[in-house]
Amino acid sequence: MAEQSEDSGRTTETLMEKISEKIHAHDSSSSSSDSDSDNEKSAAASVKAKIYRIFGRERPVHTVFGGGKPADVFLWRNKKISAGVLGTATAVWVLFELLEYHLLTLACHILILSLAVLFLWSNVHTFINKSRPRIPEVHIPEEPFLQVASALRMEINWVFKILRDIASGRDLKKFLVVISSLWVMSIVGSWCNFLTLFYIIVVLLHTVPVLYEKYEDKVDSCAEKVMKEIKKQYALFDAKVLSKIPKAAFKAKRV
Repeated sequence: MAEQSEDSGRTTETLMEKISEKIHAHDSSSSSSDSDSDNEKSAAASVKAKIYRIFGRERPVHTVFGGGKPADVFLWRNKKISAGVLGTATAVWVLFELLEYHLLTLACHILILSLAVLFLWSNVHTFINKSRPRIPEVHIPEEPFLQVASALRMEINWVFKILRDIASGRDLKKFLVVISSLWVMSIVGSWCNFLTLFYIIVVLLHTVPVLYEKYEDKVDSCAEKVMKEIKKQYALFDAKVLSKIPKAAFKAKRV
């Protein structure tokens, strides 16, 4: 009996040892798999961080455009609103540019049509129901206009601050970029009038961001090559032209 009890005790000990070994093996494999997954995540994050993005962008395109309703419109999150805005801009451009319609003429024609429809509807309603219809009153709320004016004021002040920083002469590279951009805009403005230019900007805002979001990686790789070439040419220009400008004498005169 004693021997049987000893044998049973040994078998239970061996079973417990086997179970503990399996648990330890499972824990070690799970920990190794967790460490492998962490290593893969860190490697993916490092690779993602090394990817070149236009203008040093680290956020999604939707966040860059503000992340609100304007971003939804530009990126076609709501296709009905985006198509409506683009269709309205196209209709305005066709009316005033292709058909050579004038704003005052259009406003007068719209008012004539509206007043005629309301006048006829009021008389028909009086003839049928023997009572005058109630035409709703139209009031323009004050708060949206104040919000738009405040937003425009902030944007204009931001532009003035940037122009002041550029004019202070601290960053020659930024000065050259802004001057060249304004020169290109002046050339484009001489090709077409303000309405056509505004319509082109609207079309670009409704096409370029959504296409860039779709083909983001390909565009960024091409942009990286272009920026490397631009930096190379700027370095040559700096070595041959800008470095030869007598800055010390200019500073002495200012002092």
